[in-house]
Amino acid sequence: MNAFSKLTLAIAMAAGASIATAQDNGHGSHAGNGSHGAHASHAGHQAAPAELVDGEVKKIDKDAGKITLRHGELKNLDMAAMTMVFRVQDPAMLEQVKVGDKVKFSADRVNGAVTITQMQKAQ
Repeated sequence: MNAFSKLTLAIAMAAGASIATAQDNGHGSHAGNGSHGAHASHAGHQAAPAELVDGEVKKIDKDAGKITLRHGELKNLDMAAMTMVFRVQDPAMLEQVKVGDKVKFSADRVNGAVTITQMQKAQ
């Protein structure tokens, strides 16, 4: 986990350096507009994890706290639609669904693992 934290910090610092360099190389107000645009899109990107994605339950492993879902695109994780195994943030989520159920869910990286942070049966 410590190595993951260091990697995350290094990526964040590199991204910050890239943005600073781009701003320094800009011309007049154009660089300012680009800066505001970057902040606006970044702020919008932070809201992305709340977006619910359609999925279908393929397998449930209550002992391991995992669920296999066929899902749509996870934009906040830059992940295409596929079938994959997820950890669940709250094991009680697994009690609310069964194989074959349609769900809506959100996922994020938690301690380096793609984890379902919210899930509900689709209406």
